Amino acid sequence: MIPERAPYAEYPEHSRGRLTPEPISRTRNAYARDRDRIIHATAFRRLKEKTQVFVAHEGDHYRTRLTHSLEVAQIARSLAHALRLDTDLAETVALAHDLGHPPFGHAGEDELQAQMEPWGGFDHNVQTFRVVTRLEHRYPGFDGLNLSWETVEGVVKHNGPVSHRLNEPAWKAIADYAPGWDLRLGTFASLEAQAAAIADDIAYNNHDVD
Repeated sequence: MIPERAPYAEYPEHSRGRLTPEPISRTRNAYARDRDRIIHATAFRRLKEKTQVFVAHEGDHYRTRLTHSLEVAQIARSLAHALRLDTDLAETVALAHDLGHPPFGHAGEDELQAQMEPWGGFDHNVQTFRVVTRLEHRYPGFDGLNLSWETVEGVVKHNGPVSHRLNEPAWKAIADYAPGWDLRLGTFASLEAQAAAIADDIAYNNHDVD
């Protein structure tokens, strides 16, 4: 039995919409549609070849960013269900949260940050934002995936407010984007996005236990 959503949950029928307006789907709510777009994105498939931590990938059981994202999505959905939140939104943010990670785990990100220092550096959260708002090219009417406001907000702010980071060169993409579509960068994201962030911690800590 699916519990009734709590008053503090996000409701897709009350979504703030998409940057480029689109007709409403007859079969999926806004967040389920976002989830499907992320799963079919090229960047999501690329996670298959990106290791969670950089180790020699011998054997069949090592974790990749793809398997990690699936585990985070399952945990996030379970948390959202228990808290009577919108399970589709929590799952969607979880599936998207690592799209901007480079290969070779955190060592790869550290090296890329160093190599990109003359051009403002690198941050995987900002790169995730770029992927979903600009870099994916699957639709003729817009760049990116044209996700709903709540999903984009969750992707940007699932770890908390980010307004204090907008002066960092690596965050220029978000600083330039926000005035056109206010993501309320100084506030916390939805509880669904926060559930996805907690699910990320649970998943990677259990990776380490394994």
